[in-house]
Amino acid sequence: MTERKVRFKDSEEVENFVNAAGQCDFEIDILSDHIYIDAKSLLGVLGLGFKRELTVKYFGENAKFETLLENYAVA
Repeated sequence: MTERKVRFKDSEEVENFVNAAGQCDFEIDILSDHIYIDAKSLLGVLGLGFKRELTVKYFGENAKFETLLENYAVA
């Protein structure tokens, strides 16, 4: 399992993230506090809101997805 901290600025970033997650053949979750959401669900991820730090947990490897995560990474 890999865990990364991310932050989205707007709905376009969320849509790009969800589309990339949908291309992966492994489980990807996003969590905020105690709420877990399937990262492949656009409405679920949008429901978490923008400009807050979220944790992405994923259980596989995909270079394209990991490169995209770099764009949203929180230092």
